[in-house]
Amino acid sequence: VVVTLTAGGHETAPVVRAERDRLLALLAVLPHGVLAMSRQIPGLVESSSNLAVVRTEPALLRVTTSSRSSVGSALTGIVRGIRAAAALAGARIEAHDGYPGWQPDLASPVLGVVRGVYSKIWGTDPEVTAVHAGLECGLLGERIPGIDMVSFGPEIRGAHSPDERVHIPSVGRFWRALQLTLGELA
Repeated sequence: VVVTLTAGGHETAPVVRAERDRLLALLAVLPHGVLAMSRQIPGLVESSSNLAVVRTEPALLRVTTSSRSSVGSALTGIVRGIRAAAALAGARIEAHDGYPGWQPDLASPVLGVVRGVYSKIWGTDPEVTAVHAGLECGLLGERIPGIDMVSFGPEIRGAHSPDERVHIPSVGRFWRALQLTLGELA
């Protein structure tokens, strides 16, 4: 680890002790890391939150967090806790909508069809897994309660980074699996 100190300008006013202490207390209680694991899918993170950015702006300290959960009520609870911590620290909070939670149904009839198609194409059982990040399935499930759905697609590498890319050979395999799945469901 290398730490370098350089003389800086005075773009922002220094933080007074009381504000500093409130900020440090807030940072200490904000949820960060894995908060819950799935009971249905071994090894799957169900809920998490991270302290993403702390930035000074003129007359303002901005703290950004990012929370995710595959369970809508859990995500609501995480945000409620962040709101409470901010209120106790005398801070104002702005919450921005993200993707609602979506809990995959391992007994789903549609998933059964997808499993069968996969086995037919590749001669082996698929690895069924899930993520706790936002998916379009959460948006659909919020608008069409009880809809039976799965999420699958081509292989994505480096998702949500400057290095994000699709594994080209997997696109054709995905397209074939999608066509056969739709044929089975029709």
